[in-house]
Amino acid sequence: MPDSLIAAPDAAQRRALTVRELCDTFARTAAQRDRDGGSPKAERDLLRASGLLAMSVPRAQGGDGASWQQTLAVAREIARVDSSVAHLFAFHHLLLATTRLFGQPAQWQPWFEATVRQRWFWGNALNPLDERTVSTPHAGWREFNGRKSFCSGATDSDMLIASAIQPGADKLVIAAVPTGRAGITVFEDWDNMGQRQTDSGSVAFDAVRVDEAEILSDPGPLSTPFASLRPLLAQLVLANLYLGLAEGAIAEAAHYTRTQTRRWYTSPAESASEDLYILAHYGEFHVGLEGARLLTDRAAALFDAAWARDVALGEAERGEVAVAVATAKVAAGRVGLDLTSRMFEVCGARATTAALRFDRYWRNLRVHTLHDPFDYKLRELGDWRLNARHPKPSFYS
Repeated sequence: MPDSLIAAPDAAQRRALTVRELCDTFARTAAQRDRDGGSPKAERDLLRASGLLAMSVPRAQGGDGASWQQTLAVAREIARVDSSVAHLFAFHHLLLATTRLFGQPAQWQPWFEATVRQRWFWGNALNPLDERTVSTPHAGWREFNGRKSFCSGATDSDMLIASAIQPGADKLVIAAVPTGRAGITVFEDWDNMGQRQTDSGSVAFDAVRVDEAEILSDPGPLSTPFASLRPLLAQLVLANLYLGLAEGAIAEAAHYTRTQTRRWYTSPAESASEDLYILAHYGEFHVGLEGARLLTDRAAALFDAAWARDVALGEAERGEVAVAVATAKVAAGRVGLDLTSRMFEVCGARATTAALRFDRYWRNLRVHTLHDPFDYKLRELGDWRLNARHPKPSFYS
């Protein structure tokens, strides 16, 4: 067939190929980087070069115009091999969305265009539970002073979403500022047992000037049903990361079982992969994962529909998405924690060798699932089921 008649791959196919190549690259060093910790600078630069940081940016601003289902599917695929890098990728898109939800087009449109043109990576310094950073108002600008913890992606970022409290104000002051601005110091002090390369250390603000044009005050945080989609997107990001981790763990376990696991000496099976108990474990894993996957995909579809409603979104519609997202998050987290712990039962004692670092799947999930307690998510869901009350919008629901 002449070359001229061969159809060129469309954007979705090219993106899928790019993601697959990146995942193959990330997988080769994921275990060692989990051991080393620190910042995944090389991997961040590969994401910059890939164009995937422009996925969720509308076409009008030069991006791919991908849906949230598509964007989070990429995050889930990366999480199967490296949940730290997936976290950075997904949070980048969450932080871009924050400018869209809390700000005006005159603010977020130029930021979106610059993100595409200059391949900006966005980092987080918005931690509503850490109130150590204070905003002091002046004529036409504000001064930020203080410190923030759990600042995922701040290291090696180009832009930060930062929050501060202002005495007497009932809302957080949230701004988008260049990471390299005078007075901002990013500390590489993240050394937790899991998600070891999420650059989630602390950030200090020392007399940082923030212009009013950089403050996301109109409509502002959680001020409308549409603006209140921000925490739901954050929760949906986590659900997809949990699910990707669990999918990566079962794939790793299955390969090990087929190629390395020895059958127990009293087993009547000829191999571990034919052992009835091991097969039953995998069956349970499959059922759990399928349920969590369907719930997560449904929540993402509902979120996309709500996003398309824009400022016309109503409270009840937003509430339905909140219930779906919370359900998916609890399901994916519980299934993932169970699978990443029990995967050793289908792999055997030799799979606990430190060289494999199979424990990283559980460690990463355990750290991630403590972001906000499942108990409170279940209470909200119980209140919905029993009393028909939607979760009240907050930075965690």
